[in-house]
Amino acid sequence: MLSPIHPAEMRFGIIDCNNFFVSCERVFRPRLKGVAVVVLSNNDGCVIARSNEAKAMGIQMGTPYFKVRHLVDRGLLHVCSGNLTLYGDMSRRVMSIVRQRVPRIEVYSIDECFMDLTGIHDVKAFGESLSSLVEKWTGIPVSVGIAPTKTLAKIASKFAKKYPGYHGCCQISTEEQRRKALALTEIGDVWGIGRRIGARLAEAEVRTAADFAAWKESRVRRYFTLPTLQTWRELNGTACLELETPAAKQTITSSRSFKKPLQEFEQLRAVVVDFASQCAQKLREEKSAARKVTVFIRTDRFRPELPQYSNAATIHLDVHTSDVRELAKAAGQALEAVFLPQFAYKKAGVMLTDIAHGTVQGHLFDSVDREKQARLLHAIDRIHEQMGKDALTVASQESVQKVMSHAFRSPNYTTRLDEIIEVKL
Repeated sequence: MLSPIHPAEMRFGIIDCNNFFVSCERVFRPRLKGVAVVVLSNNDGCVIARSNEAKAMGIQMGTPYFKVRHLVDRGLLHVCSGNLTLYGDMSRRVMSIVRQRVPRIEVYSIDECFMDLTGIHDVKAFGESLSSLVEKWTGIPVSVGIAPTKTLAKIASKFAKKYPGYHGCCQISTEEQRRKALALTEIGDVWGIGRRIGARLAEAEVRTAADFAAWKESRVRRYFTLPTLQTWRELNGTACLELETPAAKQTITSSRSFKKPLQEFEQLRAVVVDFASQCAQKLREEKSAARKVTVFIRTDRFRPELPQYSNAATIHLDVHTSDVRELAKAAGQALEAVFLPQFAYKKAGVMLTDIAHGTVQGHLFDSVDREKQARLLHAIDRIHEQMGKDALTVASQESVQKVMSHAFRSPNYTTRLDEIIEVKL
């Protein structure tokens, strides 16, 4: 018998940024508010984010840009190239505000984080205040969901987003509220119910979360594995999923598809070095170092009439490092091993593995002064923090942005001084 919900059990909250990529664009361009807006993927390929106005027009996620271009030409739709640098920085600002006000958080994605609400007396008032504060300080509208389980909190946040009357925060705190929320939630919208599980439940005539929650536990056990059983328990008010501490990364990858295929080795190497630089930055942010550098390249697989080729090579370093110079050199060597001049390459990337965290083991015959290197890397990071990541680069490095299509990209308002917002009087 599952225990009823008690107010003291309101431990979990989630904060979800509304239409996050579009909201980031609107912070610095208020004229986009109330306008149908979509954000495009790499190389302006397809729609990856939509404003409510764009959703109302019937534009679906993943729609190719060429299918909505006529709406742009007619002035009915505004389009933005994806700007992950801007969105990532805005995400950090939102998460920083939340961290200052709750005991513990779990960053679930770029626009969502779970919260531990232990010790907070009036969680509903807290959620409304936090929603208002984040929007006031960042310009990003957010929805807060509060419930006894993470799964119910996700459902609550959807109601907070859909209905203005919740003032940015919906709380599921009674059995009546839980049952009503589940009855109004389609099974495919439940966190943890993927397409495959959703299809199986649909075959069993499960249409809503309430339909699934009404099953007996023995039936769930008979047809599904533990994760789905945990989802069922969470829907019924029993917490099975705790806040997670992110595990240290074992792999770091940076890759992109190009606007036009690249055939010249030097141009491709410059982009690969840029990937290595991005990976090195991620390593240092996590106080980690890598020992294996893999470079992979491939032609355009969507053009079968053209000669096809793909390959990868890995360089093993003697010592774990996060120095962009060492990683860039290794990436260049790996590229040389697989590059063939008769092909035009549509995609490339760098992957770091054999990652060590914290103190790393030295090498008896290492010729590099690692203490001096550490001071240099610290100075480089300080320069990047104060002047932007492009202020200091490897000589052979060329930003991958130069070989990507981003005709509608907004400026990096918050991370580059030369792109800071201008106010004209």
